[in-house]
Amino acid sequence: MKTKKYKDEYSKEPIKKDRTKKEKQDKRWIVTVTIVSFIISFLMALISEMVIPNAIIAVSIFLVLVFIFIGIIFDIIGLAANTADPKIFHSMATKKVRGSKKAIELIKNKDKVSSLLNDVIGDICGVVSGSCGLAISITLANMMNTSKILTTIIVTSIISSLTIGGKAFGKTIAINNANEIIFEFSKILNIFSKDK
Repeated sequence: MKTKKYKDEYSKEPIKKDRTKKEKQDKRWIVTVTIVSFIISFLMALISEMVIPNAIIAVSIFLVLVFIFIGIIFDIIGLAANTADPKIFHSMATKKVRGSKKAIELIKNKDKVSSLLNDVIGDICGVVSGSCGLAISITLANMMNTSKILTTIIVTSIISSLTIGGKAFGKTIAINNANEIIFEFSKILNIFSKDK
């Protein structure tokens, strides 16, 4: 009995250490992602505030479409990281295919990749495109001498529908082409961080 109790007590120790290590990593990730979110949203909001109020309406609309497109693209990549098959990339890594190790790394950390790309960048793009839409609607209302409230509602609805529709379309692409998307994204990342 004593031997069994001794084994039970000490067999739990590595689990506790692993759990503590994971909790520290999770806390560090939360702090990192919060800081990164602040920096990205600050820069994007700064750019939109500097450019959109002073830009012609066509340029402002183009910038909003760019923000929507960025949100959709990163949403696709984030979902692809969750659905990609790691076995394919392990096979490619044995053949030393450039970008395969980076793809394995992305899939292994899919929760963090998804959080950063889908939640952080995607949500920031949504917020910034919404605030840009407000500036556009005020400009349009003044140009066309229409109700600011009605114009704002219409512009905001268009931006929301483009974002939601684009992400819905992107999800189909991500699920059906997950491996190809992750591989191409890995090759881009590999330019900045070479596989060893």
